[in-house]
Amino acid sequence: MVGFSLRQLELMAELPRHQTLASAAGELSISESALSQAITAVEKIVGEQLCVRRKSHGVRMTPAGQYFALKARRIVADSAELASSFPRSDGRMRGPVAIGCFASFASHVVPSILEGFPALHPDIDVTVRVGTHDDLLPALENGELDLAIVYDLLLPTGLAKREIYATRLEVVLHPDHPLAAKESIALHELESEPLINYESSPSTENTKLLFADAGLHPNQAYSLPQAVLVSAMVGRGLGYGLLMARPNNPSITLEGLPVAIRALEPPNSPSAVVAIWPRASTLSPRAEALLEHSIAVMAGAWGRG
Repeated sequence: MVGFSLRQLELMAELPRHQTLASAAGELSISESALSQAITAVEKIVGEQLCVRRKSHGVRMTPAGQYFALKARRIVADSAELASSFPRSDGRMRGPVAIGCFASFASHVVPSILEGFPALHPDIDVTVRVGTHDDLLPALENGELDLAIVYDLLLPTGLAKREIYATRLEVVLHPDHPLAAKESIALHELESEPLINYESSPSTENTKLLFADAGLHPNQAYSLPQAVLVSAMVGRGLGYGLLMARPNNPSITLEGLPVAIRALEPPNSPSAVVAIWPRASTLSPRAEALLEHSIAVMAGAWGRG
């Protein structure tokens, strides 16, 4: 099937705005005869008349012509938007970047990353999706995300990755808890204590493996789907939590109650927060720019909490 050229669509999209071919031709920087030939060529492709051309009465679109012109305007507009999404000769990057971020640390990472990025690349439009591995990995595979920032834990094969920052499990306690007087805590000291578990993939699996590998059985009191809720429960003295160390992380809950954050003695599940994307894909220049910015920002983010 013969298709339409973008120039043909541009001409047909503009035609309904004019009463004569001469007026349209002048606006479109084309001769009247060339415009007439282009209309004839389009009509031949579609197989019906799109406009009535009479020297004494000007030009009038048929209903089919009005419909064609409407669709053509949308295609021309989309084409212009697509062209503007890529670097021009001025070197400025333009267009969208879609990133995912793991829910438990998103509030500690995303604001820092996005704070300075628009000043560096004002024409890049960043969208953010927050979720667990169960949410982000399918979105990455389906092409809905350019990259995702997640824990380097139990990831499937076939992914490329870059480290954003190193991390490790920490113990979150009520300040009055007896173990809070220690600088570091061994896992066996927590076995009988009420655990407020962060219920999320892969965090849940990682915690289970940690205790199982040590031959221990955690005393799980609650299982909650938000890390901030785990901390809030700890702040109320309802148990302890095991959460990965995060930048920009003050030792208070959302309610303003203090918590004590202590090191977990080895083995403490050392890991990293990484940016991932399908190995078969190539990151766009826009996604590369955001990734490099993220690494630089997170390198200086520790110790601010």
